[in-house]
Amino acid sequence: MSSITAILRKKPNAKGEYPIYIRITKERKSTFVALGYYIKMEDWDEKHKKVRKSHPNAVRLNNLITKRITEAGGKLIEMDASDKNVSVKAIRKRIINKGNDFFAIAEEYLANLEKLKKYNQLSAEKPRVTHFRDFLKCKKFPIEQIDVPLLKAYQSYLKAEREISDRTIVNHLIVIRTIYNSAIKEGIIDNKNYPFGKDKIQIKFPESIKIGLTQEEVLAIEQLDLAVGSKEWHTRNVWLLSFYLAGIRVADVLETKWEDIQDGRLRYRMNKNQKVVSLKIPDKVLTILSYYEPYKALNGGYVFPELKGVDEKDYKAVLAAIRNANRTLNKYLKRIAKLAKINKNITMHISRHTFGNISGDKISIQMLQKLYRHSSITTTVNYQANFINKDVDDALDAVIDF
Repeated sequence: MSSITAILRKKPNAKGEYPIYIRITKERKSTFVALGYYIKMEDWDEKHKKVRKSHPNAVRLNNLITKRITEAGGKLIEMDASDKNVSVKAIRKRIINKGNDFFAIAEEYLANLEKLKKYNQLSAEKPRVTHFRDFLKCKKFPIEQIDVPLLKAYQSYLKAEREISDRTIVNHLIVIRTIYNSAIKEGIIDNKNYPFGKDKIQIKFPESIKIGLTQEEVLAIEQLDLAVGSKEWHTRNVWLLSFYLAGIRVADVLETKWEDIQDGRLRYRMNKNQKVVSLKIPDKVLTILSYYEPYKALNGGYVFPELKGVDEKDYKAVLAAIRNANRTLNKYLKRIAKLAKINKNITMHISRHTFGNISGDKISIQMLQKLYRHSSITTTVNYQANFINKDVDDALDAVIDF
């Protein structure tokens, strides 16, 4: 059951005048569309829902009210015909002619990420929306005009002009698909021209090549004679601690506090998915921790100093500090690679691949799933497939060794 009526909302402006709105109610949920006009309370006929003749512009305002109610009714019938479950929020957007703008919907999507404090996701997806706007060269774009040829042209643009990798291009398409899906869910657009799926634009991540260090290369890093307290020495400690703890991510390493270490275990909540993790602290990690224990107070309770002085309640500031620290650590890891005569691009994240490479098939896949903190064992199988080559190597030798 739907209804559309004019109302005078009880929120006066500085002049003591009240705004005229159109109220749209569907299944006991209401939304409001402002007409942009204010009148005195005594000029409103509450019984007949119209402006009294006492107002000098009563005829014009009542004509406007009738026109807006008629337009809203037409939109409501049109949207109900295509989707009985259309929301009042979607109806309002369509009536004020903003609902089909892809970038207006995108702004709401990004604002919701910020509201939910998903700052990592926000910082990744905001530029992807900007890239799409740059490609289209316009500030507004009807979402229904996003079709397969347009998205293929966008893929080519990202590849050729922005020199973005195939995997990152997929991430750009996922953002567009997510926003499109939210528009369908809210009833802003139907799915008859949906540009994703079979025989259209398919979202599929290309196989990535994950390269970790070998046991010999890790030993070479461990055995480097580095000046205690130097940037290289500190960077090696951070990287090795990550590796020794099954490749925990850089954000989790840098946010580790001494209070997270109790009874010989590290207990922390992962940044990526908020899972709670408990790991035994190996002796090699205890050695690294001993270097930093004298600086507990100086580092603000953190094991490592990168976040000292940063307001931990200001998650944006924390995220920015982690990003800056990661760049700095990766810069010094390149120097470490050179000193250790390692011909690979070493980054903080490669500590995770290194653990996978060295573990190979020594550990059961179920135990690796626990160490990697994967939700699905399929993820662990696919991840570890990058590093288990012995069977394939033996099979190759069996054929050509004659």
